[in-house]
Amino acid sequence: MGVVLAAGAGVRFRVSGGDGPKQLAEVDGKPLAARAVAVGLAAGLDEFVVVAGAVDLTGLELDATVLDNPDWVRGIATSLQVAVRHARTAGHDAIVVGLADQPGVTASAWRAVASAPDEPPIAVASYGDRRGNPVRLARSVWSDLPVTGDEGARTLMQLRPELVQTIPCDGRCDDIDTVEDLHRWT
Repeated sequence: MGVVLAAGAGVRFRVSGGDGPKQLAEVDGKPLAARAVAVGLAAGLDEFVVVAGAVDLTGLELDATVLDNPDWVRGIATSLQVAVRHARTAGHDAIVVGLADQPGVTASAWRAVASAPDEPPIAVASYGDRRGNPVRLARSVWSDLPVTGDEGARTLMQLRPELVQTIPCDGRCDDIDTVEDLHRWT
């Protein structure tokens, strides 16, 4: 199952002069959240969801299930937990997680991470010498993920490096956090 996390308030984006929610800021004429979902969908995963919270994404044309995270203010870990609960209920064995604000992540990166060997149970995309998204998390590590805070699987990967495999990917994993970052993409 593919997951795009898009629940945050984008405070740095707004403080830097953004005139609306970061998830709705456009790159190449498409809102970031919709772009991230479209790229993930192009990877051909069996189900795709987007976790929303601070911003209502229902007006976007998304071919994905929108899951609401009412606790989004407690950090990205809460969004990851929303996705994990959905995956458990739906019977998935793994989730592949990306972020709405990384327009340089490609469908081939999603595919490469999704199709990585099952062991070790965490597969993380790498772009040169830099790790980034997407990240595949097997069911066996879901209970080890944080439940609150501003880190998703990163803490687990740091504490348990033996659980992690690195998958070389094309593209870029730069975040759009400010209006200046957005201008580099437009």
